Amino acid sequence: MSSYQIDEYDIKMLTLLQENGRLTSQELSELVGLSPSQCSRRRIQLEQHQLILGYQARLSPQALKQEVVAMVEVKLLSHEEENAERFLDYIHTETAIFDAYKTTGDGDYSLRCVVSDLANLNDLINRIFSTRTIAHIKTSVVLDRVKENGIVIS
Repeated sequence: MSSYQIDEYDIKMLTLLQENGRLTSQELSELVGLSPSQCSRRRIQLEQHQLILGYQARLSPQALKQEVVAMVEVKLLSHEEENAERFLDYIHTETAIFDAYKTTGDGDYSLRCVVSDLANLNDLINRIFSTRTIAHIKTSVVLDRVKENGIVIS
């Protein structure tokens, strides 16, 4: 990623696009105070300099019939390279794991998992343990989504 000096217009565009990635250059121009062509050029530059990593639709859990969201904290058995790689290989391929973060604190990783029901969550936890890389798992089921990706969920 090369160095790119962002200014107040870029920051405003990034903030607006984070809230709504479908904004057109015309809509951005009205909100930011630049011409549509300037907004288009700036958006392309932000994408090329990897300040915008992509666009995606935010789906309701009901859309894919995956209504159980769980936060799973994982502590590895060891931090040996082979153990960590085996765990990472697993989480890269497990479709129920939507987000994975290497963290500080008691756990080594924090995972956001989405499944259809508690039985499938139990199966997922068993699959994670079956990697034989895990010392401890702490699971919290999400009761209500309040704010995601900086956006308040109503």
